[in-house]
Amino acid sequence: MGQIQVETCEIEGLKIITPTIHGDKRGYFMESYNLEDFKKAGIDTVFVQDNQSSSTKGVLRGLHFQINFPQDKLVRVLRGEVYDVAVDLRKGSPTYGQWQGVLLSEENHKQFFIPKNFAHGFLVLSDSAEFAYKCSDFYHANDEGGILYNDPALDIDWPISEGMELNISEKDQKWPVLSDIR
Repeated sequence: MGQIQVETCEIEGLKIITPTIHGDKRGYFMESYNLEDFKKAGIDTVFVQDNQSSSTKGVLRGLHFQINFPQDKLVRVLRGEVYDVAVDLRKGSPTYGQWQGVLLSEENHKQFFIPKNFAHGFLVLSDSAEFAYKCSDFYHANDEGGILYNDPALDIDWPISEGMELNISEKDQKWPVLSDIR
């Protein structure tokens, strides 16, 4: 018990979780998820699906959300490094349209809890990365929504290094800006 530290973010509901790492010359051990610890931290979510992706440097995925079947997500990096972003889409929220970014890596072992009604995306900063996430609802292909990753009104400060070539899916290049979402 008590194997995580939880940092609350400026945007209510977002949380950065750092697990306790038990290491020695053989390597390390950590609990990536413990229902009781997460409940004590105010994350009382039942996860029903785990996903994993592999991407190369410069891949930018997002900003995605589910429209009618919103999902809480718990995201982390197994290998490599990504810059992870969540955008508040909660109507009536004082932080609607604001974003929070966090560096997730295999070295820092941090996780990012993103509640329902946030858009989510990430940029791969290392040569490659394996990204894993838990979801509180199943993926519904016909329910997917998105926001253009470079929406000027959001002004997300993606850490795009000099010479980095972005690799963005055709679908992710065509999402509307936030002001066009009803």
